[in-house]
Amino acid sequence: MANREKLINTALALLLPALALAAYGMGEPFYVTLATRIAILALAAAGLNLALGLGGLVSFGHAAFFGIGGYMAGIFATHAFNQTPLFTWPIEIAATDQMPVIWLVSAGVAALVALPIGLISLRTSGVYFIMITLAFAQMIYYFAISWPAYGGEDGLSITMRNGFPGVNTLDPLNYFLIAYGLLLLVLFIFTRIRDSRFGAALQAARQNEVRVASIGIRPLRIRLAAFVISAMITAVAGALFADLNRFVGPSMLSWNMSGELIVLIILGGTGRLFGPVAGAILFVLFEFALGGLTEHWQLFLGLILLGVVLFVRGGLIGLLAGKVHHG
Repeated sequence: MANREKLINTALALLLPALALAAYGMGEPFYVTLATRIAILALAAAGLNLALGLGGLVSFGHAAFFGIGGYMAGIFATHAFNQTPLFTWPIEIAATDQMPVIWLVSAGVAALVALPIGLISLRTSGVYFIMITLAFAQMIYYFAISWPAYGGEDGLSITMRNGFPGVNTLDPLNYFLIAYGLLLLVLFIFTRIRDSRFGAALQAARQNEVRVASIGIRPLRIRLAAFVISAMITAVAGALFADLNRFVGPSMLSWNMSGELIVLIILGGTGRLFGPVAGAILFVLFEFALGGLTEHWQLFLGLILLGVVLFVRGGLIGLLAGKVHHG
């Protein structure tokens, strides 16, 4: 079973770059962009999978971190293009259009926001945790709408895609490789965390909080660390997503976005390494294939999601690997 899942993971790891290279070779940049969209959504879901899949934290507020990353990319790009400083007080800070710097800032800002949200939200559980994370995300969403300096309700266009040292980011294949490289890095980090003592404590806290506390481990600290790391990864994905579309708007912060990330994880397989990748492939293919036929394509996706929840608890990865837990 384990070997079969490894084979499926390897196949999924090779599938995306193979599709992108084939599309690029055939002169079809649209399909390269589609593969990039899959990689970025998988990256965002992989961040949430750390909190949800390992820690059992059903966060309905991760769109806040996704949007924070997007707005960081947009704000930096706007200031760099206009050659205006980011801040003039207390000291003047110049803007940059270099992606690695923007990713670091996005992750840092997301961590600063996630820390107080986590400290408050993690003192609750179940539906209360879901609703509190949703409430915080909606607060940030309405803040973005009422922020006219960066577009307000209309959002913010990115005139020129941010840069990466030594790489032409306007080339669709180059941008795919950047996004895919980050996805592989995060999946590697996920395995290291999952197989570490920290990961074992996080999973144990999900299963029996009282027993974990009785052996001297504080579940709140473990969960808070997982929540913050998860937020940082999702923010980096948001920055990539904004650069891909050359636009960032309040929709990136909406509860719909949080729902989509949870759907990706459930479709692929909660807690599974390549679950977010499988889920993102399914989601984007449905969006592309059925979106052109009907504007109600999400109805069909909902029916599939219902089937997965009821009959295939391990998601697509679990189904293919033969590890199916029937409802």
